[in-house]
Amino acid sequence: MDLLRRLFAGRGRTGPDDHALHLYVRCSRCGAPVHVRIHLLNDFTVEYDDNEQVSGYRLRKEIMDARCFRLIYAELTFDAHRREVSRSIEGGEFISQEDYARLSAPSAGAS
Repeated sequence: MDLLRRLFAGRGRTGPDDHALHLYVRCSRCGAPVHVRIHLLNDFTVEYDDNEQVSGYRLRKEIMDARCFRLIYAELTFDAHRREVSRSIEGGEFISQEDYARLSAPSAGAS
């Protein structure tokens, strides 16, 4: 059992070294907030230049909220060093982590 714990140690990391990009979006139809974790080493499509060198990366993510179940499409592009270059979204909007926390918090009057 100890071997399994060592093999999977650190799998729940959410800090800056978790190799992830955290997206926070809000559905434009129902306003539901959604958190999406993108793994920076596995979730990208590689783009090549004419010399077959890596020129950048692209990510197209289909996101579904838990309220109206409408698909939201996010597309992000990155340079060859995996630094974000641009982002666009259809069916929703990007929000900050703070906005996500506020929108996700249970209402004070709810029982």
